[in-house]
Amino acid sequence: MSQCHGYAAKSATTPLEPFSFERRALGPKDVQIEIAYCGICHSDIHSARNEWGAAVYPMVPGHEIAGRVTRVGKDVKKFKEGDFAGVGCLVDSCRKCEPCQKGLEQFCAGPGTFTYNSVGRDGLATQGGYSSHIVVDENFVLKIGKGLPLERVAPLLCAGITTYSPLKRFKVGKNSRIGVLGLGGLGHMAVKIGKALGAEVFVLSHSASKKEAAKRLGADEFVLLADVNAASKMAGHLNFIIDTVSAKHDLNSALGMLKLDGALVLVGASPVPLEVSAFPLIMGRRTLAGSLIGGLPETQEMLDFCEQHKVLADVEVIKIQDVNRAYERMMNNDVRYRFSIDLKTLA
Repeated sequence: MSQCHGYAAKSATTPLEPFSFERRALGPKDVQIEIAYCGICHSDIHSARNEWGAAVYPMVPGHEIAGRVTRVGKDVKKFKEGDFAGVGCLVDSCRKCEPCQKGLEQFCAGPGTFTYNSVGRDGLATQGGYSSHIVVDENFVLKIGKGLPLERVAPLLCAGITTYSPLKRFKVGKNSRIGVLGLGGLGHMAVKIGKALGAEVFVLSHSASKKEAAKRLGADEFVLLADVNAASKMAGHLNFIIDTVSAKHDLNSALGMLKLDGALVLVGASPVPLEVSAFPLIMGRRTLAGSLIGGLPETQEMLDFCEQHKVLADVEVIKIQDVNRAYERMMNNDVRYRFSIDLKTLA
């Protein structure tokens, strides 16, 4: 066992605070990573505040982890000390079910073991990346290219793969015209990855203040949904829409922007049910789908793609002591576009 220091939620209603705990002993197939940066995801806030239920405390959040390998088990083949490495939303799975066999560990029937607020094979609660180090089986560790800014790579382990996976699944490419609904942590990655795939990218937003940012990120067009004339011109215009909005909103108007056989994919999780009329789906033979993250092979593919195309998250680096204020700012949409915690500040 190794002593680990981090920040934890002790209950759904108390601020995160310093917390010490033990990581499991290094096994033969394990990799120990000194965490340099950890991104803050909205899922961290929902989990820490028990807004999705099933929270177990104390809880150390964080599943956008980037750092350096400091120790490896005797049977580890993929990593060596000094390598840059990352950990995303999963740290284990059953490895036997059909999804696992297909490299879709995020849909493990086991179920899979999440990076935090889950239970590992050893029966211990998993704790996440708001901490000094982590011990993970090498098959659930991702390779990060040397020389990359780890603070900007860390959010790719959730925000990057969450947007990359559906874009690849629906074969977005040079002949695609895509819409990005919402321009936050997920949306800004969808714009960057969509452009890197060669697509024509339209940012769809109710906020006029997002126009300049959309252009700066590389979007070809900005559509203000509150402008009825601008929105109506988009009817039947897009091949694909990635919906990153995590609040109640109108899906039917977005579906109407799709061409024949177009697809709208939800990656944002609204806390309330969304109404969908049958007609926008039936009349255009359109698809309404959902997407989670990606499996380990696809996540590594995403990291390699982002390195090749120089796609990185836009971040604001913070000290761990400022994490509670960062949570409040995220809930007020006051971040462009991801907070990345500098874990050196734990000291």
